[in-house]
Amino acid sequence: MKKNKLVAVVTGGAGFIGSHMVDLLIKKGFEVRIIDNLSGGHEKNISHLKNEKKLKFEKMDICNIKNNNKTFKDVKYVFHFAGIGDIVPSIERPSKYLLTNVQGTVNVLEASRYQNVKKLVYAASSSCYGLATTPTRETHPISPQYPYALSKYMGEQAVLHWHKVYKLSADSIRIFNAYGPRVRTTGAYGAVFGVFLKQRLEKKALTVVGNGRQKRDFIYVTDVAESFFHVAKTNTSGQIYNVGAGNPQSINKLVKIIGGEVLHLPKRPGEPDCTWADISKIKRLTSWRPKIKFEDGVANMIAEIENWKDAPLWNKKNIREATKTWFKYIS
Repeated sequence: MKKNKLVAVVTGGAGFIGSHMVDLLIKKGFEVRIIDNLSGGHEKNISHLKNEKKLKFEKMDICNIKNNNKTFKDVKYVFHFAGIGDIVPSIERPSKYLLTNVQGTVNVLEASRYQNVKKLVYAASSSCYGLATTPTRETHPISPQYPYALSKYMGEQAVLHWHKVYKLSADSIRIFNAYGPRVRTTGAYGAVFGVFLKQRLEKKALTVVGNGRQKRDFIYVTDVAESFFHVAKTNTSGQIYNVGAGNPQSINKLVKIIGGEVLHLPKRPGEPDCTWADISKIKRLTSWRPKIKFEDGVANMIAEIENWKDAPLWNKKNIREATKTWFKYIS
């Protein structure tokens, strides 16, 4: 790599968190190379950067990346967000999830190793903890409740293995409940903000699972991107970090902020009553701190509520149909 050349690869860079990572890197003077097959991401997420000379986009599936891929040449950092999410589809198509989230990750690792990338940071999921005690530390026992969680954890294990065996400098960040602009608005049922904002836009009841007292450690997307950059800059490697706000918020509070009538749905198996990241490790080893307050983050999304006009409208009937597999297999 040429001295002082700032180049980063962002896999899944047209997706929700990945596109915000791209924004941050561009602001910091990096040349950014995006790899995305657009199965979950959207070009509109990076359309505001269309005239940015330091941005390159390659439409590619991570399952097809070869270890001599030139996109990884002279690269300082790789931020690996590409993969497939959602609970129900993972129950229905587990092989696809393992292929993409595990073997696809291995392909990214091999390309990074082959091209001597300085540091790779992997986007893992806090879902690996399952029904965890809280606040949850990185040393908590692992207990995936569905194939998506398993596949992301296995991807993380590959990252740590490549660090151990091949000395690839790499870390993993277990993201808790990320939210913010560009959060997914289409596809499978599950993303609470996409569901609620579309319902409010259409003046329909907000479909709350259970009694709404369950809490989630919501972390604003720009804070997530910042955490990845801080970890990339560290001299340590082979580390696992939790990233959340460390301040769980109830679904009822979210509903109150968004406003509207409420329709309660049956509680679903395999979902924790509370997610709560112990973020003491990342705060101790880096200078990262979450900055965006929950109320401010939700207000930012409501201010852009028109962005959800094309999102699917979920109601009691189609949610029941979409989650039949969930109730069948998860206990």
